[in-house]
Amino acid sequence: MDINDDRARPGYLVIIALMGIGAAGVLGGLTNVVNGAVSPLYFRNILRWHHIDNIWRAAVAQGLFEGLIYGVIFSAVFTLVVGQVTKLRATPRFAVRHLLLAGGVVLGAWCIGGLAAVGLAMLSPDFYRNTFIGVPSEPAEMAKYAWVGGSIWGALAGGMLAAIIAPVAATADWRRRHAAQPAPS
Repeated sequence: MDINDDRARPGYLVIIALMGIGAAGVLGGLTNVVNGAVSPLYFRNILRWHHIDNIWRAAVAQGLFEGLIYGVIFSAVFTLVVGQVTKLRATPRFAVRHLLLAGGVVLGAWCIGGLAAVGLAMLSPDFYRNTFIGVPSEPAEMAKYAWVGGSIWGALAGGMLAAIIAPVAATADWRRRHAAQPAPS
């Protein structure tokens, strides 16, 4: 990519926005592939899915759906910032690196949230059972339940953080690359 190419590419911003939305949807679905397998009871109790036969499949669909919704919000912020900073010259290739960074932030926060909730549940099972809805008494089931709830909260927090980090990183990257390129003659 020639950073000094002055052609505006507004159509690329549509592609970048769709990439951000799609990536968030996939990430939501993939995290619930794990969460739905770890504790179907969490989804049954929290979402009141008592009538759902295949909780794992419903959890994956729910993660995909919610990922797409949050992806629209993230992508609007990311695409607007990238479009403004690059003066509509950003390419999908440029955006991919920063979308991967955003995904990494969300996955890291998903793990941290899950581990923190498991730690809390193991540190004080009585507190955990009395604070959260439908928590099972058996320690292993409680830990699984805690993982799912904590990882979901972690992913949400990670998404908010990614909506700040990814545009800032893209801005810094663009400016660094632009400053490193000689001006066109």
